[in-house]
Amino acid sequence: GMEVEISEVTDDMAALSFQGPNSRNVLNKVVENPVDELKYFRLMKNNLAGVEVTISRTGYTGDLGYEIWMDAQGAVKVWDALMDAGHDYGILPVGILALDMTRVEAGLFMLDVDYTSAGHAWIESQKSSPFELGLDWTVALDKPGYFVGRRALEREKREGSEWKMVGIEIDWVGMEKLYAEVGLPPQVPGTAIRASMPILVGNVQVGYASTASWSPLLKKYIALAHLQKPYYELGTDVRMEITVEHHRKHAPAKVVKLPFYDPEWKKK
Repeated sequence: GMEVEISEVTDDMAALSFQGPNSRNVLNKVVENPVDELKYFRLMKNNLAGVEVTISRTGYTGDLGYEIWMDAQGAVKVWDALMDAGHDYGILPVGILALDMTRVEAGLFMLDVDYTSAGHAWIESQKSSPFELGLDWTVALDKPGYFVGRRALEREKREGSEWKMVGIEIDWVGMEKLYAEVGLPPQVPGTAIRASMPILVGNVQVGYASTASWSPLLKKYIALAHLQKPYYELGTDVRMEITVEHHRKHAPAKVVKLPFYDPEWKKK
């Protein structure tokens, strides 16, 4: 057999997520080899400000972006070079709270927040199939041979999913009215809310939102939600539970297509 050695290098490595519509332009100013031809989920070795780095075309936002991996000792030098190169573009450092909002805009789910892996689900209703999560592009049913779960997925493909992860857009005017009833302007969260928020049609709960966020970019209150069949169809009118001055209210909303934000320039 093969001899394999595993080493713990977490403390020796640093990673930087470099995201935004101008990320490619800024990155090309400081790397030895341009990143123009780097495709989605591909990576390349490069040199940035004299530091050997690995750059991947990945990120947890809905925009053009890259992730840069390097030896921890060179991290500050890489950071300074990028901040200097991005000055004229208005570059700003952000943290995980901002990243959480951008991943909702991008329709990107978070494990143990928006779904539970089969290995950690306590009951059947906590499990999700690839089709329910919109990940059917990862399932090759035309692939010959058998794989675990094939028959169940073929049946779901034929009959349709019982649940689906969808986008929810809360009606601003409707939410404004709920706050006006208690004499307040609409209150929107400054960060993404990771909580279960019931979704109703009429007086019947048909699903729940798992993450909701105000989108500073789109100027909309949006959410990722699991909805039952047939209520997950695009354009379906629903209501989402919100809290107004310590009381539970139901804001009008609509099922919309994911992702919420999908700029053309990130695909080039």
